[in-house]
Amino acid sequence: MSYPGKMASRRTRLLNSLFARLARRQRAAKGFVSQPEPRTVGSFARGRQMVAGNLLFAGFLVESKDTGLWDVQAPNFDFDAERHGFAWLDDLAAVGDFSAREKAQKWVWGWIEAHGDGQGPGWTPDLTGRRVIRWINHAVFLLRGAQGDQSNALFRSLSQQTWFLSKRWKGASPGLPRFEALTGLIYAGLALEGREDLADPAVRALAHECEVQIDGQGGLPTRNPEELLEVFTLLTWAAAALHEAGRGVPPAHTAAIERIAPTLRTLRHADGGLARFHGGGRGLEGRLDHALAASHVVERHANGLAMGYARISARRTSVIVDASRPPKSAASHNAHASTLAFELTSGRRPLIVNCGSGETFGVEWRRAGRATPSHSTLCLDGHSSARLAAPQKGTGYEALIEGPKDVPFELNEISDGFRFQGGHDGYARQFGLTHARTLELSFDGRGVAGEDMLLAMDDASKRQFDQTMDAMKLQGIGFDIRLHLHPDVDAALDLGGAAVSMALKSGEIWVFRHDGIAELGLEPSVYLEKGRLKPRATKQIVLSGRAMEYATRIRWTLSKAQETAIAVRDLNRDEPDFTE
Repeated sequence: MSYPGKMASRRTRLLNSLFARLARRQRAAKGFVSQPEPRTVGSFARGRQMVAGNLLFAGFLVESKDTGLWDVQAPNFDFDAERHGFAWLDDLAAVGDFSAREKAQKWVWGWIEAHGDGQGPGWTPDLTGRRVIRWINHAVFLLRGAQGDQSNALFRSLSQQTWFLSKRWKGASPGLPRFEALTGLIYAGLALEGREDLADPAVRALAHECEVQIDGQGGLPTRNPEELLEVFTLLTWAAAALHEAGRGVPPAHTAAIERIAPTLRTLRHADGGLARFHGGGRGLEGRLDHALAASHVVERHANGLAMGYARISARRTSVIVDASRPPKSAASHNAHASTLAFELTSGRRPLIVNCGSGETFGVEWRRAGRATPSHSTLCLDGHSSARLAAPQKGTGYEALIEGPKDVPFELNEISDGFRFQGGHDGYARQFGLTHARTLELSFDGRGVAGEDMLLAMDDASKRQFDQTMDAMKLQGIGFDIRLHLHPDVDAALDLGGAAVSMALKSGEIWVFRHDGIAELGLEPSVYLEKGRLKPRATKQIVLSGRAMEYATRIRWTLSKAQETAIAVRDLNRDEPDFTE
């Protein structure tokens, strides 16, 4: 998640700084209206690493066993944002022992001492909202064994931050930052004695944001699945806080939760993780299911597209396709050129993936992760289906421009399974060719039949194709169909190079075959995973060929080997290693 301060205007930063200093005049709250119940879900593995002194924020590892968190020199803005947002408090609370509590207390009161007077980069509305939610969620954990002066300091700081949010939530960017600021304000206003009056305007404002930001498909303009999960979680937390306070939830707020839940279920792979598109990751294990359960929305999937994604699934196999135009304008700063890319998960094991967001690995990885070759789709002559604009002055962010305009699709049930058909014109302007893709999943979930076509659809497209062919001296337009594999997949060329065998850790064997029109290769790839120090090495299946005519068709299949059992017991849990 990008650090919001990088995109804030100078006026916004000045106002944040002013009201952060004015917040020092606020008196301490007397206590909580009722004992807070933690709702956030943390990672035990990450919490254990922090207790050991390994601080991993925004892809940077700092070994600091005894040094205070606020004494560490931040390597970049995103590192600072993560530590000031206090989401790591969830991880320490997940460990929950004496050492974890001691570290949490040291770092919380260390922040109050170093930044509680309104200083530092943490005084933005979204980071303040995120921080306040964590402090209140884990108040019992933090206050256990605390001295009276420490308790007073905590309540004074919470009161100051709540007042700051009441004045500055409008300064948060629309979308997730504003949802974080408003939810933090509602949370604190309802929880702290004497701050109830600050909650009412925030409740109305949050309902308005639900109407404006959540579309009819239950999606966000950014089309980032992980960001949608974050917003959904905030809305369910706010609704629960209102219910517990004996207050009603505005209809617009409830309606947004009811729209988002089916969309998230559509974006949920068979293993419980999210599809990784447009800057989003898979999400913390269990977070999605926990949020859906907490929403109490009747289980159902979205009809048709969900936030622009199509899903076909059978048994324990799920296929999720990016079947819409990429985000536009400000919503596209983290968007990817991924139209018609898909991911496939079998049981608890991802098989076909996209490379993911390289944001935490630096500017070059971030750009590479956004390009079409980093996705499991067709790439024409090394070009992406959408282009990155010049970096925005002062922020370094690049919008996604010149992407597909027409992205038709169909979802059908056929005689032996389910079929997705889609197309996009992202290459028509330059090459005169439209990419069309068909994916068919069998009812037993054991096989996918794929077809990719490059078509010159009309006379204008044919003329453009002919001009491109002339420029290439009639050698054809090169294309690559890439299927990126998850790092845990063991892949090898088979049948004399005519197929690829893929072994999953569950014991399943999948085989990739093709019609021989293109040349098959198994090449290196990377898996860009948030929370790790560096990209993970993996492989990709590549079908390469040249489009010589107005219509080029390539057929391929992905299927479980016959010796793979109908049902596989996959009980091994993979402990995440956050330091590799």
